[in-house]
Amino acid sequence: MNWNSHEFIWIDWVIIVVGILAVTWAVWRSIQKDKRLQQGANSEDYLFGKGEPWYIIGAAIFAANIGSEHLVGLAGTGAKSGVGMAHWEMQGWMILILGWLFVPFYQLMNVKLGKIITMPDFLKYRYTPATGSWLSIITLIAYVLTKVSVTAFTGGIFMESLLGLPFWFGAIGLIVLTGIFTVLGGMKGVMTLSAIQTPILIIGSFLVLFLGLSTLGAGSISDGWTHMIEYAKTLNIGTDGVAHGTNHMFHFETGDPMYDDYPGFWVFIGASIIGFWYWCTDQHIVQRVLGQRKGESSEEVMRRARRGTIAAGYFKILPVFMFLIPGMIAAALSARPESGFVLDNPDTAFGSMVKFVLPAGVKGIVTIGFISALVASLAAFFNSCATLFTEDFYKPMFKDKSEATYVLVGRIATIVVVILGIVWIPIMQSLGSLYDYLQGIQSLLAPAMVAVFALGIFSKKITPKAGETAMIVGFIIGMVRLLTNILTNTGKDVMSGWYWECTAWFWQTNWLIFEIWLLVFLIVLMVVVSFFTPAPTAKQIEAITFTDDYKTLIKQSWNKWDVITSIGVVVLCALFYIYFW
Repeated sequence: MNWNSHEFIWIDWVIIVVGILAVTWAVWRSIQKDKRLQQGANSEDYLFGKGEPWYIIGAAIFAANIGSEHLVGLAGTGAKSGVGMAHWEMQGWMILILGWLFVPFYQLMNVKLGKIITMPDFLKYRYTPATGSWLSIITLIAYVLTKVSVTAFTGGIFMESLLGLPFWFGAIGLIVLTGIFTVLGGMKGVMTLSAIQTPILIIGSFLVLFLGLSTLGAGSISDGWTHMIEYAKTLNIGTDGVAHGTNHMFHFETGDPMYDDYPGFWVFIGASIIGFWYWCTDQHIVQRVLGQRKGESSEEVMRRARRGTIAAGYFKILPVFMFLIPGMIAAALSARPESGFVLDNPDTAFGSMVKFVLPAGVKGIVTIGFISALVASLAAFFNSCATLFTEDFYKPMFKDKSEATYVLVGRIATIVVVILGIVWIPIMQSLGSLYDYLQGIQSLLAPAMVAVFALGIFSKKITPKAGETAMIVGFIIGMVRLLTNILTNTGKDVMSGWYWECTAWFWQTNWLIFEIWLLVFLIVLMVVVSFFTPAPTAKQIEAITFTDDYKTLIKQSWNKWDVITSIGVVVLCALFYIYFW
């Protein structure tokens, strides 16, 4: 047997089949045990879970974020443009904001409303019912048209590069498999699968990292790292013939070909806006920390959720080393014909590295973790869609239905999302660079979310109509900008006509700078509208007002170790920025 084969051999396929059956059995057993404990179906348990330990919460947050866009897009971006995309990944510090700042607010809402809230619940309570409904609609559209489809599309590419499956077999198979898993497993299934796949995914990816560096360095990992950095410095050649390099995160010179993608400090601010929306206000992530055990106090909920976010903060530092750096290694290896490694398409970088550097047998084990990661990530999107539809549309209209009915409706909503995701894939294929498109969509949606949530929590003077107006106006502006991006090739084409010349400032502005100014505009808009519309009621203000007793609970929910470990996350992120400045 050739243990160093660069392709899958029979033992890898045997391990994959046995491993998938074992994971399926473990998830099924966990779900059956949970059903016996809860003694009957409950919609909140199905949609939110029942309050997992902090380390499971951390793993679930991490797993919900890791999808095929990382296995394909992040590694591919590393191969093409180095560490620039790390701004979107080195955000463990942002997850701490969720745990330390937003969790107490969300838990306060849980206490006041007497139930686990969704993000639209918060906006309905703080602003107007229409504001929450708009968020639900925008989120559902975003999930179907970007999250689900992008994950499935890039999943198909990954399956093709790794296992040799035809693209559509991999893409549709992933969606169907995940849809069945989500319908049958609910949040408990997602949480269990996350706990299983996270260690496999981390260990497998780091094996690819270290073995890749060893291969590049002729047996020396440190030499491999040096060769990777030196090769990255020779890339990104400008019109002046100077190599600006891809080994740094900030690109300050306008002559740098990557300046338009990562313009100076603007890229850090723009990435932080997207991160604030995603990590602190997106139902997909926040849902991981909202579960509560029966009889559990607010103090216990906050402590467990906060520690889960701290764990996730450490996990979030890993993807750069798990996916982006291996992409850079792949590019450096492919530049050496004697290595035998070929990289025709950057998007196949990670799958190609798995086949090239891992020994037989290990390929199969690692692949199980990757498939589980794809399913867990996509299942989290499906589950969030089911939650939003059930909690924000169906329950308000049909309040007297049984819990079993609510669970069924959530499952039907999941099936609808699966179908829409499959239908949208061919359209996504015609839209050019998928990963850039995904980031572009997020940059257009994030400003409205950040403005509405941040001012809604931090200001008692912002009126209900101000929040509703910003949500609608921000969404409309974002969609108009998206339309101009499609028509003008993201502002790169030369457009003739007086209307294009008059609006050039709108469609030609760098996408990150546009995102920042859109946020500023929406904040100013909310302040102005607040001067001319009725003030929030005492009940709405109460939603963001902590009583002395509640402040005491918050203080009792953390200790010095929570602070020390949180500082550790920030320090690690800062050190990464210093090294790759």
